[in-house]
Amino acid sequence: MKVLRATVVIALLAGPAYAQDNHIQRYGEPDKEKSQTEIQADKAAERAYKNSLGNIPDAAPTDPWGNARGAGAPKTAAKDAAKPAAKTTPAKQTKAGTTSN
Repeated sequence: MKVLRATVVIALLAGPAYAQDNHIQRYGEPDKEKSQTEIQADKAAERAYKNSLGNIPDAAPTDPWGNARGAGAPKTAAKDAAKPAAKTTPAKQTKAGTTSN
């Protein structure tokens, strides 16, 4: 009788463990073959995705720091400040305190 109980307990514990086996595709295993309806569903989903991307309007360039600057500050000042100034040679001073080039 004890042997029968032990067998039943082992069978009950092994059932769920056996049911969990081979359901997840492992690394390196080839993909399973898809049916024709699955292939058509994948194509329809891809078309719907591409159509939804086409429905997104083009956004104008935004200025995230626009509120931080004052309303009177020109927005092109940052572009002009990024350009380096032309190099000039310093003027030579004479003994009299006047400058000459």
